[in-house]
Amino acid sequence: MDRNGHADVTKVPYRTSAGAPPGVEVLDFTGLAERARGHDVDPYAPKRLAFHELITVRSGTLRCSVDFTEHELSEGAWMWVRPGQIYQLCSHLHSAEGAVVLFEPGFLSRATVDIARVDQPAGQQPLIPTGADQDKVRRVLDLLESEFRGLADLSLESHIEVVRHLLAVLVLRLAHVQGVQAGDDASGNEAFRRFQKAVERDFSRTHRVADYARGLGYSVRTLTRATRTATGRGAKSFIDDRVLLEAKRQLVHTDAAAGAIGERLGFPDAVVFTKFFRQRAGETPTAFRNRARGAPA
Repeated sequence: MDRNGHADVTKVPYRTSAGAPPGVEVLDFTGLAERARGHDVDPYAPKRLAFHELITVRSGTLRCSVDFTEHELSEGAWMWVRPGQIYQLCSHLHSAEGAVVLFEPGFLSRATVDIARVDQPAGQQPLIPTGADQDKVRRVLDLLESEFRGLADLSLESHIEVVRHLLAVLVLRLAHVQGVQAGDDASGNEAFRRFQKAVERDFSRTHRVADYARGLGYSVRTLTRATRTATGRGAKSFIDDRVLLEAKRQLVHTDAAAGAIGERLGFPDAVVFTKFFRQRAGETPTAFRNRARGAPA
């Protein structure tokens, strides 16, 4: 519940399962469903995870939604759901076979986090390794699963380090795939990466490009150019898109009034928030909430 007594987004913290090492877990789809229910979590309800979830399909198809975009994952596809995203499984886990890797934000080394940009805001598109990348990712996953199940073979400390290193290889491989699919424009754009991280931290405090430029030591022109190179849109649009996404998340997954959500997101009053939302979403906050929830307009 928030301070006004409204139901909030379902937030799922990381909980270590019995017999699993702390901070990481490797499961098949059946195991994921059992784990969720063992922690009193509906595996098919929308949720905001406090940890990373890597999910891949080995056979069949699995539908899921990440931040209001639905995806159908087929054989070989991966979805990387990062902390804070709104995530929902839209088809039954028994309809496909695959693997899931859960890990806490602090589990990987700082070097891996930096190189793979693990703590950067996530995209919403599936990762689809091809060719040699597909073979390498598959082999790493197979080895990670095998080592995770071999808890009794090593001391707990050694076991955790083996799993940590294999997970690092996996996320570095997937980050490479993500960079290839994105054309690698963002990978060498330090100004954009810093701006993206600052927006993720401060979007509810300020919506002005000038404020971010001043805080990061860049000019507005530099941030706009860097953002356009990385994303194809300007810095102001990038900020507005992030604010709009959070507004949609809260409209669908909380019962807070639109005006209260606007206040949380840094708008001076409900009128300004409604105008912003209508201009960018093509409908009022209330109309969006009713449509997204399947309620009468």
